[in-house]
Amino acid sequence: MAITLGDNRYGKAEVRLVRVVRDGPRHDLRDLTVSVALAGDLAAAHRGDNSGVLPTDTQKNTVYAFAKRYGVDEPEAFGLLLARHFVDTQPGIHWARVDLVEHPWSRLGPHSFSRDGGPTRQASVTVTGEASHVVSGLAGLVLLNTTDSEFHGYVRDGYTTLPETTDRVLATEVAARWRWASIGDGPPWGASFQGVRDALVAAFVDTYSYSLQQTLYAMGSRALEQREELAEIRLTLPNKHHFLVDLAPFGLGNDNEVYVATDRPYGLIEGTVSRDDAPPAPEAW
Repeated sequence: MAITLGDNRYGKAEVRLVRVVRDGPRHDLRDLTVSVALAGDLAAAHRGDNSGVLPTDTQKNTVYAFAKRYGVDEPEAFGLLLARHFVDTQPGIHWARVDLVEHPWSRLGPHSFSRDGGPTRQASVTVTGEASHVVSGLAGLVLLNTTDSEFHGYVRDGYTTLPETTDRVLATEVAARWRWASIGDGPPWGASFQGVRDALVAAFVDTYSYSLQQTLYAMGSRALEQREELAEIRLTLPNKHHFLVDLAPFGLGNDNEVYVATDRPYGLIEGTVSRDDAPPAPEAW
């Protein structure tokens, strides 16, 4: 019987990095979680030969050393530096991916900050010997409309109990990932993140919704219309259900005023919105 090693990778996960820039009395702060994954000629390692293995502790140290040497401006740019370093300096490594999550802080003063409850900024950088790919994103963007949302006309069968509604609360926690049409030499990483976030929020606010699927498509379309550097965007929208509470036992009516918010189970709506002329995507993004 033949036994073959399949796809494999290894790396250092969730390296916590805080970089402070002390340029005079006003300080700047970047707070990241960085994960590294490497793949290549690693079959020998699975047979006990570590001669081609760059220790994951070394990968962690590289993250910290690069933060000092090059600074941490934009997550995408920092990820590209790291991924290209691992592929360029390790003969047996032909593929590197660096995933980054930036934890937001709000400025309170020249050197004072508070942890922001807003969405996290994310990036995933993949480098091979032939190409570099960057996917940017966000997670934890919580949005809610108290009206202008309906849901009816859906399939009904013997197990359907959900009542139709022409006025409901629509709430979700947006996770989005967008692929760049081209990364060139100096993409507008930060401006694009803010622009996509603003477009997603505006589309959610402006859309009279007949389903969360419709809202997803409107949000993805708005992002592509306003940010020409995007090739496509993937959205994950959980339906954060708000159900009307039955107040009749207490002799009270409930004209869409009192709800119970439930966290599970929940509907999960996912979709990709693309440009017709978008360049081909890498195998996995």
